[in-house]
Amino acid sequence: MGLLLALPGQALAQRRKAPEPKAKAGSPSRRKDFFRIKSPTIRYVRPDTTVLIETKDLPDDNSEAAKSIFFNPAKKLSLVSEDTTTLNEGEQHIVEVSEQVLIDSSWVKVAGYYSIWDTHNINPYRVDGRRLRDTLTLHLTEPEKQRFAKMPLSKTPVTSDFGFRGYRWHYGVDLDLETGDSVRAAFDGVMRISKWDGGGYGNYLLVRHYNGIETLYGHLSKPLVKPGTFVKAGQVIGLGGSTGRSSGSHLHFEIRYEGNPIDPERMYDFPDYKLIKDNFVITSSLFDYYSRALRAKAAHKASSSSRAAAARRVVTHRIRSGDTLSEIADKYGVSQAQLRRLNGNTRTLQVGKTLRIK
Repeated sequence: MGLLLALPGQALAQRRKAPEPKAKAGSPSRRKDFFRIKSPTIRYVRPDTTVLIETKDLPDDNSEAAKSIFFNPAKKLSLVSEDTTTLNEGEQHIVEVSEQVLIDSSWVKVAGYYSIWDTHNINPYRVDGRRLRDTLTLHLTEPEKQRFAKMPLSKTPVTSDFGFRGYRWHYGVDLDLETGDSVRAAFDGVMRISKWDGGGYGNYLLVRHYNGIETLYGHLSKPLVKPGTFVKAGQVIGLGGSTGRSSGSHLHFEIRYEGNPIDPERMYDFPDYKLIKDNFVITSSLFDYYSRALRAKAAHKASSSSRAAAARRVVTHRIRSGDTLSEIADKYGVSQAQLRRLNGNTRTLQVGKTLRIK
């Protein structure tokens, strides 16, 4: 039996199994159902509700979206020898999960499987996917164990692919939706993060799955599940929206392995809205894109530093039905007087027009 909700990808960790208890008289030696959950008790980081600016640009350099790629660990974490319930890595917040699951008639603390349980950082693993040595096969679905996959949305078009966007890399796909549409968990798992990232993802959720991957759902209008909650594939976990750095309602959907983003279109056939295969092979070549992303970022930085004139940042808001000047001022943390001054003393809002904020 593969590890349940294991830290993705560590070959050694995936070979470790919970000890099988002795069967009691009159009871089956192994359970055939998935598992039962005790009420979880978990200490987690409350979201930072600081409202940052929404623009049409890519995530701020200081946003969680921009900081979610770490390939150079300051300290290598061991899955075998380290007690991560007391691990302190500066800003990283490691917690102990007292939730327990029933596996083959034995209650096992989930923290024993997770090793790292961080409700604050998207990528606490500090693993460079380009340096993976092994070829690993992940079982995305296992029907015999009642483990299935669901799509995060109903059939909607992909509005932005995984890859270059301007000079930066877009580490997921954008799926069209209307504000308030249901967003569903892709696989069974436990909610690890529910936070606000004003300079990037807006309201976002991250789920750790039993099959070794994590999925991220960004720009939600409302998250519905708290960290430490067990969710089933297809369960509604949030409502779609356009929070954070977003120019319109959509779902930013990421798939990660040990913190390393994977192109979702390698795993999903989005036109038909289904998995391409029930198994997925992880190799270092999946993450070769990061070298190109680094080169492009370095080239852009060098080009920007050589410019004589300083750039001025202009923030705008596209007016939507129902918007009012006072609501827009509150949203961006500016005064109504400033909005009128920057927009020709306008007092009426026309849907579809652009309003200058700063």
